Amino acid sequence: MARPVTLFTGQWADLPLAELAKLASGIGYEGLELACWGDHFDVVKGAQSKAYCDDKLALLAKHGLKCWCISNHLAGQLVCDIIDERHYGFAPSQVKGNPAAARAWAIETMKTSAKAAANLGIKVVAGFTGSPIWHLLYSFPPCLPGQIAQGYKTFADTWKPILDVFADQGVKFALEVHPTEIAFDIASAERALEAVGGHPAFGFNYDPSHLGYQGVDYVRFLRTFGPRIFHAHMKDAWWGHGDGTVGVFGGHTDFADPRRYWDFRSLGHGDINFEEIIVALNDIGYTGPLSVEWEDSRMDRIHGATEACAFVHDIDFKPSALAFDGQFAKK
Repeated sequence: MARPVTLFTGQWADLPLAELAKLASGIGYEGLELACWGDHFDVVKGAQSKAYCDDKLALLAKHGLKCWCISNHLAGQLVCDIIDERHYGFAPSQVKGNPAAARAWAIETMKTSAKAAANLGIKVVAGFTGSPIWHLLYSFPPCLPGQIAQGYKTFADTWKPILDVFADQGVKFALEVHPTEIAFDIASAERALEAVGGHPAFGFNYDPSHLGYQGVDYVRFLRTFGPRIFHAHMKDAWWGHGDGTVGVFGGHTDFADPRRYWDFRSLGHGDINFEEIIVALNDIGYTGPLSVEWEDSRMDRIHGATEACAFVHDIDFKPSALAFDGQFAKK
């Protein structure tokens, strides 16, 4: 086994952390990627109190678990999105109906996340950025000259002060490259990195499931951004399995609708080639955890998370410490 296998707790936030930690340990995980919602991890408490962080670590240690990353996707989404009624469920009730207040809360929360991570003794916070230009994805009406460039500038102007706090705390921010974010494929990720001037605290949470069904080369993503891969999600997807009535954009259908062209699947049940991913992760020198983000609307989640843990343990392998033909040389 080359890397620890962890479970992202975002899809399990209905369970108390104590219950989930016992469950995850029992089915083979070495750690948890703590979501910053439910009772799993409160970034405000974490930033204010190292004792709070120590208590969380002690709870994990009781079950033989560790933590390498926390994830604050929900607050991050509000930082750069055009906020509407959908977003207020991610924020405190007092900002409901006030986009400016919701955004200010989100910005401060992401800065606080960096401080909380430092108190927890970890080096990575994963999450989303939101995007001021996602609604311009399909360029009709045609985008105005400079409109996309202005969107990247807005992203950079908003996120650079947040990233400065991350750098001050010795913590990295790992954007999960994902539709609705400022970066959703290789080209947009390159542009986002350029927009923030290659900020040392900015990189990526790799998740192949969001790339494959788009037609993006998810292995090339790793080789393109090697040193900027700060964290890695293991999640599967399939595509080309619908009835021909729904395309990549989803047709306003729900997940698990049999008409869908693509859907998320439990690891090993989709079309992602994980062996190629492991080879590429070894080639770029990634030594962090492989974090299972379990999503499959067709499968019981405990069954799925159990087999997903075994699947990742089975496919991962250490890189070679010597050249296989090195022993042929004459001495």
